[in-house]
Amino acid sequence: MAGAIASRMSFSSLKRKQPKTFTVRIVTMDAEMEFNCEMKWKGKDLFDLVCRTLGLRETWFFGLQYTIKDTVAWLKMDKKVLDHDVSKEEPVTFHFLAKFYPENAEEELVQEITQHLFFLQVKKQILDEKIYCPPEASVLLASYAVQAKYGDYDPSVHKRGFLAQEELLPKRVINLYQMTPEMWEERITAWYAEHRGRARDEAEMEYLKIAQDLEMYGVNYFTIRNKKGTELLLGVDALGLHIYDPENRLTPKISFPWNEIRNISYSDKEFTIKPLDKKIDVFKFNSSKLRVNKLILQLCIGNHDLFMRRRKADSLEVQQMKAQAREEKARKQMERQRLAREKQMREEAERTRDELERRLLQMKEEATMANEALMRSEETADLLAEKAQITEEEAKLLAQKAAEAEQEMQRVKATAIRTEEEKRLMEQKVLEAEVLALKMAEESERRAKEADQLKQDLQEAREAERRAKQKLLEITTKPTYPPMNPLPAPLPPDMASFNLIGDSLSFDFKDTDMKRLSMEIEKENSPCRVPSPEWPSLKSSSR
Repeated sequence: MAGAIASRMSFSSLKRKQPKTFTVRIVTMDAEMEFNCEMKWKGKDLFDLVCRTLGLRETWFFGLQYTIKDTVAWLKMDKKVLDHDVSKEEPVTFHFLAKFYPENAEEELVQEITQHLFFLQVKKQILDEKIYCPPEASVLLASYAVQAKYGDYDPSVHKRGFLAQEELLPKRVINLYQMTPEMWEERITAWYAEHRGRARDEAEMEYLKIAQDLEMYGVNYFTIRNKKGTELLLGVDALGLHIYDPENRLTPKISFPWNEIRNISYSDKEFTIKPLDKKIDVFKFNSSKLRVNKLILQLCIGNHDLFMRRRKADSLEVQQMKAQAREEKARKQMERQRLAREKQMREEAERTRDELERRLLQMKEEATMANEALMRSEETADLLAEKAQITEEEAKLLAQKAAEAEQEMQRVKATAIRTEEEKRLMEQKVLEAEVLALKMAEESERRAKEADQLKQDLQEAREAERRAKQKLLEITTKPTYPPMNPLPAPLPPDMASFNLIGDSLSFDFKDTDMKRLSMEIEKENSPCRVPSPEWPSLKSSSR
């Protein structure tokens, strides 16, 4: 029983000793972290834990930010975490961000982690258009951002489209020009190729050196009203306080540098800025909320403290940090040079290896080709030997055939001689035949002409015969015997015309034709004609 009581007491004591905790989520620009915090922790305890986790020593630039009813607030270092007006739902979320900005990033930002966190925050503000950036400067900044992420430009690796998923330019700049994403990528890549040899921290620092010259860089804007109730903008940055027209956040109407401000105070909602120069009027303004007034005062105090700190000698901690940073930078420079030499040697070794591999491959190919050529040569030699044997046999056959051909040629020559003689005779006969044919053609033509002439003569003869027959018929049809008259009397007119006709007949016809005609007439008249004693006298007269 006593043992059970003792065990319960020890358990209860352990339970009392174990502190109560709550979960906190810290969101940085590139990561998220969760911590278990004790209930009694103040803002400084949580802030120091985050800085130790990040390895950050330049803590004065940063703070833990949260949001209250659409108003930004910063965790106070001397106040418990849970006493702030934050959500009690776990995990409690804070954003680890830069609260104050340096005047000269290259001189003030010592650690690489500090540079990196500033780079990421400023880049996001430019892309979200909280910092106005001209188009050309946007492209140049984008090229440094690409160098910081991808390293040196390599055309074989960074091909067209490798920036397609990257957010590098403000939407306002993209919409300002009618350019395709490919055209923007081409312009960014042209600058990117010029940054060869820059390490990530160097590229990020170049980005910050350009960004810190932008008018809206590091400025926190608040809506205020002056005594007359005119709405204005108050800008708080590393150099002082600035009053802007709401329509123009680039050029301030009035500026109060920190070294010219004697005092800043506020009561309730009214702020008072007292310049060192008493001739300058005191500037008073009102903000909309008390919480905003507290934030403005925090930023004014913090920026003024850093402004005064920059104009003093560096503290021992800062000197130590800068010395370590220089050593680290020199070490990294030597490391980069060593890596560059090793890379060059490796590239040369790779080129040499590639050359040797190429030569080895070439030699292998040459050896393979030589081996194949040798095999082909052996096969060719065997084939040539076989062909030589075949050729020798063929030579013998050819010699035999040549002898036979010689004999045949002699025979052909003899035959050719006879053939030539026969050919000559044949040609002579052909010539004779051609001459004979020519003569026969001429004779045929002459005979044809004679035949035509004979036909013509025959036609003429038949025509003459027809006329003669007609005349004879006329003669025969007239009386033959004259009247009996003892005394000779003169011839009648008809007889005289007969003699004339007879004379004309003897003139027109040949003897043969006349005889043939007389015979035909006799044949025609013989049956009906009586012989007359005067018929012989007719013949004689016809002669």
